[in-house]
Amino acid sequence: MTVVGTHPHPIFLAGRWVESPDVLEVANPAIAAEPAGATYNATPEQYEEAVEAAVAAFEVTRHLPAYERGRILRDISSGIHARREELGRLISLEAGKPIRDALVEVDRAVITFRLGAEEAERMTGELIPLDLMPSSRDRVGITRRFPIGPIAAISPFNFPLNLAAHKLSPAIASGNPIVLKPPSKDPLTMLTVAEIIEAAGPPAGSVSILPMTRELGDRMVADDRFKLLTFTGSPSVGWRMKERAGKKKVVLELGGNAGVIVDSTADLDWAVKRILVGAFAYAGQVCISVQRMFVHEAVWDTFMEKFLAGVGDLKLGDPLDPTTDVGPMVDENQASRTQRWVDEAVAMGGQVLAGGKADGTFFPPTVLTDVPVAAQVCSNEAFAPLVVAFRFRDLDDAIARVNDSMFGLQTGVFTNDLAGAWRSFNELEVGGVIINDVPTYRTDHMPYGGVKDSGLGREGLRWAIEDMTEIRIMVLAQPG
Repeated sequence: MTVVGTHPHPIFLAGRWVESPDVLEVANPAIAAEPAGATYNATPEQYEEAVEAAVAAFEVTRHLPAYERGRILRDISSGIHARREELGRLISLEAGKPIRDALVEVDRAVITFRLGAEEAERMTGELIPLDLMPSSRDRVGITRRFPIGPIAAISPFNFPLNLAAHKLSPAIASGNPIVLKPPSKDPLTMLTVAEIIEAAGPPAGSVSILPMTRELGDRMVADDRFKLLTFTGSPSVGWRMKERAGKKKVVLELGGNAGVIVDSTADLDWAVKRILVGAFAYAGQVCISVQRMFVHEAVWDTFMEKFLAGVGDLKLGDPLDPTTDVGPMVDENQASRTQRWVDEAVAMGGQVLAGGKADGTFFPPTVLTDVPVAAQVCSNEAFAPLVVAFRFRDLDDAIARVNDSMFGLQTGVFTNDLAGAWRSFNELEVGGVIINDVPTYRTDHMPYGGVKDSGLGREGLRWAIEDMTEIRIMVLAQPG
């Protein structure tokens, strides 16, 4: 059913394919003159139909046995694997992601749905002895998790497949209906996956994938028929959503200005190799992209020489070219905003060691130093292919400087000092400390999320299911 660049792709409303009067054009970030395709924004009436269908479907999904939930998820996983090349190319076309990275995203989504099947089949409870005092003699508790109800999900443009999968997979695994708003910049990927979901045969009405306007998305956020809102995107948008969400649970996976520490004991060649990926993959448009780089003064000169040489070797270009390392930013507005931030940093005394000049949607890998921490490129989320380098003298100082941020998602620490690794784990105010790798590292079954302005709750299949279910205890008393 997938058609790129011709007739708009229909949208997936509670198991039906529908169109609407509101056509949504999908741009190609790399080539403005060649759109990636088109689809539709849902109408208010279509939104209402999707929500009513989800409410009705909950009476079926809540009773769906584990083997059936597992089968649906395994079928989706297999279907994505079978269409790997098609989906990878589509991500490159509408998101501007280099094809090598796009195919890795498809592979991760295959795993994410498979992991959902495994979690569906091992949702275990607990036996709790309650006889801690004479009045509770001969009593025992048994816990079990029950699905919470219809879920509203909003996914971002930078991982149009796998971050949506991190909402759909645990929802299906835990027996909850879901209405997903995919990103307006690249909705065609998940509408193609909707074809695979349809073939897997989930209960009628239990899954809708509906592009929609911001106004209709706001209505979804406040809709009390949803029992959980799960949002991945910018901090400013996410926290405002929480204010409007009412009594429903809210899970927020937001942004950051991730730091990486390179201490004097680090393997510098390995650190350089990984930080080049962590800072510049997908043009830095990753919420855990390396943005602030703290390098021990004893290795500063050697590290920076190697790092800048590596930056110079990165290939900027066509995302469909398998040799491309860095593709375009998602649109020209983002490239222009990045230019303004770099110009501000320079005006405040910063030095540009590499890159620094936008060319349409393309922004070259950029390295800055001597930038005051008050500059936007240090204090806010750049979401761009740039990194700011700082020297440090001792690990405690580096940890304090990483923590001097309103964000706290993940931090990478390159060290061969075990005590330093433990101190980093104990003292860094983040959701994840990655030793001898970049903060950009994530595998799909680990708990993932941040503290401070970086979010609320955790994703990763098992941890997402905890938020998508309510724990209930049954107390058994033996009469007598």
